[in-house]
This record gives sequence, structure tokens and C-alpha cells, in this order.
Amino acid sequence: MEQLGADGWEHDPAKALAAASTVEDHLFPLVSVKFCHGAVIYSGNRKKMLLRFPILLCIIPLFEWLCLLATTTSAKVPAIIVFGDSSVDAGNNNFIPTVARSNFVPYGRDFEGGKPTGRFSNGRIPTDFISEAFGIKPYIPPYLDPKYNISDFATGVTFASAATGYDNATSDILSVIPLWKQLEYYMGYQKKLSTYVGENRAKETIAKSLHIISLGTNDFLENYYAIPGGRASQYTPSEYQNFLSGIAENFIKKLYGLGARKISLGGLPPMGCLPLERTTNFAGGNECVSNYNDIALEFNDKLNKLTAKLKKKLPRVRLVFSNPYDALLHVVKRPNEYGFQVSSMACCATGMFEMGYACSRASLFSCMDASKYVFWDSFHPTEKTNGILANYVVYNALAQFLH
Repeated sequence: MEQLGADGWEHDPAKALAAASTVEDHLFPLVSVKFCHGAVIYSGNRKKMLLRFPILLCIIPLFEWLCLLATTTSAKVPAIIVFGDSSVDAGNNNFIPTVARSNFVPYGRDFEGGKPTGRFSNGRIPTDFISEAFGIKPYIPPYLDPKYNISDFATGVTFASAATGYDNATSDILSVIPLWKQLEYYMGYQKKLSTYVGENRAKETIAKSLHIISLGTNDFLENYYAIPGGRASQYTPSEYQNFLSGIAENFIKKLYGLGARKISLGGLPPMGCLPLERTTNFAGGNECVSNYNDIALEFNDKLNKLTAKLKKKLPRVRLVFSNPYDALLHVVKRPNEYGFQVSSMACCATGMFEMGYACSRASLFSCMDASKYVFWDSFHPTEKTNGILANYVVYNALAQFLH
């Protein structure tokens, strides 16, 4: 086994995972771990390091490592470019006619300045943390926000839209930005970037930038299982998964054709463990809905295989599958290991079904301290959880782009 530091932790992140299986029974001293911006994400006394399931590596020494990257090194990629749904929407929906918005309190109450931005959380979302970990900036701006321009977008931008999906029928439900439109915005962004830095430098920036794709949950929970006579009448669950993975494949190929070479394809979370699903699972004792979790696992397996397939087909592409499923499930099942007190219900309002406008200033029952909750509203994690998930993904999937 590698020699551990005096505090009991392997401080070389490259060796930490390799040492994991040999330190299961090691007891560690009192620890208190913070985000780079100061929010405590874990505080606890001696606990066994649960490295049969290496999620705790996300906490120590990972947070120290990522903070070090963010504060003492130059940017590892020139920009982070984001496509997806509410998991990575920083406020684009504020500027389109849709009810799928969160640009009002109490959303954003723990964001810098305490102002709502359109992020579906009390603070930052995963891509904000990823950007910071890569040494770029702590927030990725939304493309449609007029207060930002190409000088801001040159180092990172999100085209994501809450309530969208791979399936155009999903984005039609709440009139949000479909994936094909996000691609059109990306093409427009490339033209602006060429004007701003020159054509050759713009092409180099695109090739070296990290492109993140994060969506799919809405295709199942907002569309397939929610719309009678819709996709469920056309496809079996497996067929619908194939339909969606085909769209994902075409989208990645189009990104590649536009010059992208570093791409992260995100997987689904354990959808059945979202508060909205648990609190309505009366027959199951308000536990996670196993059917939805099984669907997520099956779809993730197909996306993982798609990633392997495209890596063989697309020359010089660096494509990774970033899977948050295991990390979030572990946090939900063992919240105390991460300093949480509640994982079955959300912080906002009653914590059972509210999100968007139902989670508003008028909500009388919202919790006082979101850091004690895994979920902010019935569908979306708190900032603290987002940080844990982001760091898990960086360490287990995106680390190759740090070199």
C-alpha cells in the first residue's frame, strides 16, 4: 500500500484510487471539508472510509486537489461549452416564453450576492464547479443572457435549457430550447468567436475546449412516463432508450463535425430517488422507485457503450462517459456520510413535489439551511450536492482532460 500522509489521507490523487481497496478499515480523524468558495460540505468524526464504493474520494483529498487546481494553476482547457437541461442551465430559460424558470427567490439564495439566476438550485450547478476545477472561472454564463458577450463566452458558455431532452417532443411540452436549437446557438457562437479571436485561434479553442452534454431525465419523467398516448404508446422502454441514444450519437457526431474533440456525455441520475418520485410512491413506502432507477441504469449502459463505439469511429476524439448515478445514489442512501440530514425530501416548500413557480417566495415551509438537504426542490440537488457530484465526475471521468 502507498504511504499515507500524517493525517491518514493519500495526497497524490493519482494514487488515491489505487490505494482505495487497501484502506477500507482505516479510521480517519475529524475532518471538515469546504468548497473553494467556503461552503462546508462535510464535517464528521472518525468514520470508516467506505472505499468499496469510492464516493468518499470525492471529498478528501479531492476537494483539496480541485481547489488547488482552481487557485494555483492555469486553465486546463480554454473553455467549457455546455449543452443540456436544468442540470446545467444557468438561466437561458429566463429569456424565452416558458414556465420552466427559476429566476426568482428562493432559488439562488445561496448564490453569490443571494440573487436568483435561473439556475435550478439554491446556488451553483455542477458545471460551475467543473469550470472552477479546470482553473477557468466559478460560473458559466447562459448564452441568451444579454448582459454577457463573446468576451465572457470565450472561456465558457451554456446553451442548456431546463425541461428539455434529447427528444424534440420533450422540449415541446414546456416550450423550451430543443437540442437541435442548442446546436444552432453553438454554430452562431463559433462565428462570434472567430470574429473575436480570429478564425485559426477559434478553431483551436473549439478543438481544445471541453464540451459537456447533460440531459435525458426529462425524456422519461416529463415525457415517456407522463404523457398518456405519447411516446409510451409508440415505443417500449428499451426501444425509447435506443431512440434517445441514437439522437445522442447524431448530436456527438455533429459536434465532432463542427470541430469539438473533447466531449463528456453525461448519464442519468437515479431518477426514482428524486423527492418528486419518492413522496408519491405510497405503495413503496416512499422509497426510491426501483423501476425508474432500472431505466436509468439501462440507459446509462447504452450511453456507455455508445461512448466506446464512437471513440473507435471518430479519429482523435477524446470522449468520456460521465456517470453521476452511483455518486448520487450513495449520497441519497447514506446522507450522514456527507453531512446531510435529509435525502428523501427537498428543502424548498413542503419538499414533496414543488419546483419552479411552486417553489417561490410564498413557500412557507422551506428549510433554513439547504446544506442539510441533498435536494433543493423536488427535482434538483442543492449546491452542496452539486459540488459533490461535480467533483466525483471530474475525478472519475474528466481528469484526463486536466493533462
